Amino acid sequence: MKKLILSLLAGLAFLGAAHASSEGPAWDKFPTARLNDTAALQRGAKTFVNYCLNCHSASYMRFNRLRDIGLTEQQIRDNLILNGAKVGDLMVSAIDARDAKEWFGAAPPDLTLVARSRADATKGSGSDYLYTYLRGYYRDESKATGWNNIAFPNVGMPHVLWELQGVQRAVFEEHKDAQDPARVTHVFKGFELESKGTMSKDEFDGTVADLVAYLTWMSEPVRSTRTQLGIGVLIFLAIFSVIAWRLNAVYWKDIK
Repeated sequence: MKKLILSLLAGLAFLGAAHASSEGPAWDKFPTARLNDTAALQRGAKTFVNYCLNCHSASYMRFNRLRDIGLTEQQIRDNLILNGAKVGDLMVSAIDARDAKEWFGAAPPDLTLVARSRADATKGSGSDYLYTYLRGYYRDESKATGWNNIAFPNVGMPHVLWELQGVQRAVFEEHKDAQDPARVTHVFKGFELESKGTMSKDEFDGTVADLVAYLTWMSEPVRSTRTQLGIGVLIFLAIFSVIAWRLNAVYWKDIK
């Protein structure tokens, strides 16, 4: 219970900072077709385990649930379990919460429901936010980690995917207030690549899209089943409505 409370508090702190940045640049649109691509979900799971699970937990998801995206227990055991856990165990990070708080200022939040909790009514879905956030890191020497993020200013987490993406810098344009020239705002214009990573831009965007697809699936594994059931129910109600309408006409025809 204590661990759950600490995780929720850290998540609330993370949400508060994210909410404060809601006036920033528009979010990029996540390619939703990947949600129905089993291979993309499997690649995303691999990226999650290799780059996210070291610090973040997904403590409401078990490894064996990955069978729902086409993996066998042997494949899960051989490729996705790196800390000696069992296939039926929860996906818990290896990092100590106290160490994480000391290094990053707050314990890394649990990511099980992150794709559902980041939605914004005006800017987009939680998937859009994550897709923008994971591609929005830039070098900023004024920060303790050396990194900042256009979607989450003053982020405490360093850029764990920098070797894949490379190092980029954000370009801002100064705008002076016509009514108050002393007031200057900085408007984000784009990124400039400073040094290349191991992936091209398209390859990196694809890797991030796969990761976000997995995070979105993990936040609601039964989403596709729920959608299919919903469509089936609507079809049934439509057919039943026609039958009820005709039965009603038959029952009342003599009375009329």
